[in-house]
Amino acid sequence: MSTNWRISSFCGALLAAYFIPAWTSIAFQIMVSPIRGLYERPSVSIGFFIGDHLHLSGMASARVAWLLALVRITTVAFFAVYLVLLSLRSVRERGGGDETLGMALVLGSVLSFVSMLAASAVGEAEALRLHATELLMLLGIGIVLLVEGATPRVAEARDEARVEGPVGALSLQQP
Repeated sequence: MSTNWRISSFCGALLAAYFIPAWTSIAFQIMVSPIRGLYERPSVSIGFFIGDHLHLSGMASARVAWLLALVRITTVAFFAVYLVLLSLRSVRERGGGDETLGMALVLGSVLSFVSMLAASAVGEAEALRLHATELLMLLGIGIVLLVEGATPRVAEARDEARVEGPVGALSLQQP
């Protein structure tokens, strides 16, 4: 049994397994038809918000839809790079893909939070549930990543204090 998998590595891989296919299909729907893709279930809250509150023209709505697709594809790309880095054992043991996972979590969290606020403003209950669930998944893995990243540094500082303690005591006793 392999023991070099950290909890954040495993959870990040599971999160990537959800977000890569889901957000890629949403982004491609928007790329093929920006306005129609903007009013599909995963993006409908932003579509209604920009239509009702910002009063944007059709071309401006298409630009917002393309920007939304770009953010989703960028997040998917960070998750994909994270999975590639995770497949390398030396990188996985050192936690080398944590920055990539962190960027994916930040981009995904910001997009889910903005979408959740837009869904709340326009009264889309199903979209609100979807974006709140995605946001909670992203924030949960982010917290695990932060806690697990801080643990080795605390243990290293504790080990250094143990090593320096007796050496310093011995040097004081010698004339």
